[in-house]
Amino acid sequence: MNSDSDLQIAGDILEVPHLLQPPREHPATVAEFAGLARSIAADRSQWEHLVRYDAASRWYHRLRTGPGYEVWLLSWVPGQGSGLHDHGRSSGVLTVLHGALTERTERGTRALGAGAQRVFAPGYVHEVVNDTIEPAVSLHIYHPGLTEMPMLSPSRLRAAGGAPVSACAAEHGPVDSVTA
Repeated sequence: MNSDSDLQIAGDILEVPHLLQPPREHPATVAEFAGLARSIAADRSQWEHLVRYDAASRWYHRLRTGPGYEVWLLSWVPGQGSGLHDHGRSSGVLTVLHGALTERTERGTRALGAGAQRVFAPGYVHEVVNDTIEPAVSLHIYHPGLTEMPMLSPSRLRAAGGAPVSACAAEHGPVDSVTA
């Protein structure tokens, strides 16, 4: 008869290197990409000195690249927004580093404060806006690297019963292909 107490590992499992996976140099899973974003967020020395604010358009800076992914740093002054868009074939992780942002989707509106994180799959449609009176900074990781960001009609959210899209999209027009 076998029981859990009959199973024993002889010796030190760490002495069997072929059973251990080597640590990865670059993330490969959703959890690892989210972890990378959290580790960058926690180490302000990696990004804080790079941040710039631009009242005319959102500022962005590619912070890092790796095999098949990109990490972008974005700043948002009050009133700036991405417009309604998706990310083509890229998945992503959005992490708010400083301040607060609002995300609007066909399911509704979500407030994202510092430390908040959103993970999304290819084709995810949203608008990100700084609705506050203070600037905000966010980190975006795209896998594979962002090659397109189709802008969509604001009526798509209204038709789906979602939150109305802000006037930012109309005021600022389409955004760069590497933001939000």
